[in-house]
Amino acid sequence: MKVLKLDETNEFTPGAMKRFFLVQDSPYFKIINFNLEAGVTFPVHSHDLDGDLSIQVLEGSGFFLGDQGAEIPAGKGDILISQIREPHGVRAEKDMRILVTIAPPI
Repeated sequence: MKVLKLDETNEFTPGAMKRFFLVQDSPYFKIINFNLEAGVTFPVHSHDLDGDLSIQVLEGSGFFLGDQGAEIPAGKGDILISQIREPHGVRAEKDMRILVTIAPPI
């Protein structure tokens, strides 16, 4: 077992996305914490692979982004679940911390 302390990854980079790999050596899943300052966008992208992902908002608010300009309001506690090949992204309106889980890892 392993305990991760998300409060220790509460850092932001001005005008950019800060990334913390929390689990990267598992053959079954990967967990990444991204912190985005207000106004920062994690661009819409996809991966040509089979698998699933979740994006959970830990703090802040903004939008989950999707194909063809789709925007879904995203706030603390919200979780987006999609296939990894489905276009996905995030835009922060307020400083935003998200937790991304990818299975299987890429």
